This record gives sequence, C-alpha cells and structure tokens, in this order.
Amino acid sequence: MPSLALLGGPPACTVNWPTWPVWDDSERRALLDVLDSGKWWYGARVQQFERAFAAFHDAEFGITTTSGTTALETALLALGIGAGDEVIVPPYTFLATASAVLRVNAVPVFADIQPHTLCLDPDDVERKISPKTKAIIPVHLAGHVADMDRFSTIARQHNLYVIEDACHAWGSQWRGKGVGALGDCGVFSFQASKNITSAEGGIILTNNAELARECRSYVNCGRREGKPWYEHFLLGSNLRMTEFQAALLLAQLSRLPAQNERRAANAQRLFDGLRDLPALRLIQNDPRITRRAYHFFPFRLDLAALQVSRARFKDALAAEGVPTMIGYDRPLYKNPLFQRTWDRGPASCPISCPFYGLPVDYTTVHCPVCEAVVQDTLWLFHTILLAEPAAIDALIAAILKLFDHLDELRS
Repeated sequence: MPSLALLGGPPACTVNWPTWPVWDDSERRALLDVLDSGKWWYGARVQQFERAFAAFHDAEFGITTTSGTTALETALLALGIGAGDEVIVPPYTFLATASAVLRVNAVPVFADIQPHTLCLDPDDVERKISPKTKAIIPVHLAGHVADMDRFSTIARQHNLYVIEDACHAWGSQWRGKGVGALGDCGVFSFQASKNITSAEGGIILTNNAELARECRSYVNCGRREGKPWYEHFLLGSNLRMTEFQAALLLAQLSRLPAQNERRAANAQRLFDGLRDLPALRLIQNDPRITRRAYHFFPFRLDLAALQVSRARFKDALAAEGVPTMIGYDRPLYKNPLFQRTWDRGPASCPISCPFYGLPVDYTTVHCPVCEAVVQDTLWLFHTILLAEPAAIDALIAAILKLFDHLDELRS
C-alpha cells in the first residue's frame, strides 16, 4: 500500500483550515451604524481610522486611499517624482510596486532580492543607482521587514526618497518602530486577501506634515484643507475612502494585534518543526524585526536535492491536506507589460519618455536570485497561521511525511 495520499494512501492532515475574511458582530454593527447615520462619505470614521492606524504604526499622519496601488501612486506624486526619474524596485512583488512608477511617468529599475529574506537587496540597489535615481521602494515581503538601516543610509548618501511598500506588513516593527514611517512614507493595502481588509482600500503613513498635506490634496481632487470646496490646487484625483470601509477597518484593526500574535506564534512553530529538513529553505527573521506580521509563510525547495518538481511537491502536499500557493510565478520584468518593445518618442510614454532620454529594454534585465526564487518557492497563506496549534502540528507532520517518502514521490 502506498503511504502518500497522492498515490492513494491516507492524508496526514485533515484540518478544516480557517477562511478569510474573519468578521463578527463588530463589523455588522459598525456598518449598520454608518447606514443609519446617513453619513456615508469621507467623514468622522475615516478620520478615526486614519488616526488609529497611524498610531498603531508609530506614525504621525495617515491618509486613506482607494487601494494600496493608488496609495503608491499618490506618494510618488507628492514627492515630486515624475518624467525622467528612476525608481529602484524589487522584481519579486505585486505589479503595483512597479506600475505605480510608470503611472507617474517615471522609470522602474529592477534590483535583485536577497535569497535569505526575499526582500530587496541593498547591495544590488547601490549598484543600480544612477544620476537619474530619485527613490527606492523596498517591499516588506510577507511582513518580513527589508533592511531599513541600509536603505536609510543609502538614501542619505545619495539624496534619495524611501517609500516603504508595506502592503504585507500591517503591524511589523523594525527596532521597536512600526513600518510605514521609517522612510519618507509607507503604503498599505486593505484589499480582500489582506490581513486587515475592507475589500479594497489603502493608506499612506508619514511623519512629514508637508508630505501628508500634499498626499491629502492628491487624494481629494487637488483641494486644500480650509480652502473653498471648488478651489483646486493640484492635478489630483478622487481616491477617497468611504465611511463604510473605515467602519469595517476599525473593527478589523481591533482584532489585528491578537491575530498577528497567533500568526507569529504559529509561524515560529512551523519554523521549529521544519528547520532540520536540509532540502527546505526557511526564511528566518532578522533580529532587528521586533514584531512581525505574516501575509504568508514562504519556504524554498532545494529541487536538486529533492529530485522532485515543485509542481509535484505542491500536488503531494495538497493531497495530504496542506494547501500551498506558488505566489509570484515570474519576476515582474518578465510580464508582457515589460517585455514589449518600446519606441523612443512621446507616443511611447511612460516606458521610455523623451524626458528620460535613454532606451528602456526590460528584456535584458536579469536578477538571478529572483529568477531562482520564482521557480522553487511555495507559500502558506496567512489564514493557515490562524489555525490551532494542533493543526500546525498536523501540517508539519504532512511535510515530514513527504520527506520520509521521497522515493515514492519520485516514482
């Protein structure tokens, strides 16, 4: 009789994993309160959530938006980044990290990631800096904080802005301070899959009062606080959050600390249970990360040692009752958007703007660490980390079972 469930054996893990989103009467009451108030639009609850979320991250100002994507675009605009400027980004992230740069008519420059953190590599960032570089966007991938000491030093030396993409890092801390306002500003997403969600939404955090004022104006149709309603100062847009979204987020925020603690404890349990497997490469937290959020738990496979494809390993885990995700399946620069051939001239903006004055050819970009990571990495989604400890033990047992029966898996 085969041992592996993929080949007809019994599954090792029969857990009903938690689903997402999590909600209760707190959200229900909050939404009904907004409905009954008749005040549904960009009012007291939005302001309350902005203050509460900023305080949670040790930031002075919070400016809500319609999404993490528009938060990034707004931050870039408010910092004056535009045509002809370069912004250094990682290739192992969601499209918005780079597309926001294009949206403001600037040029994303891809620097590689670190194999042990999956976050932007400061050494490669330094190699990619040019006279046109204006900003760096480190991504706190899966809640693991990028090396903000190095990025702060690099930014000071080269007079660059640092915009934290913290869209996976609600509650993460670096040296006891919340992410999002460690650089010039930081952005978060509240999209449906995120650890705190209102289906869509985002926020910009900063400690810079003037930057906060500019962001608020861009989000609110170019208006200025205290000025006439139909007087517009900037080419802004309507990127405002609703009172319904803010009500949901206030309820979600109230349980986030406890959820973060459970995810972190379960992630440590996973790490301890799997750390001795030589063909499994786990991501260990930097000791400077004093609090860690987990949007997912990534692990890398040593495919040469396993002599098993990632797809087969993933299928075998699923059969044992452990759902995993491949996640980002290619570096951003391998997406069709970046593989296009762009002619020079005004019609080719924003990829190759005449203000930039240089050819842009992403087909020649090569980030070797990222290109390996997209081939060998699997993710455990954050809902798994909300399970009971016994479920995590069953998950560990399922993975150990695969390693104990690799000969079957290879057949």
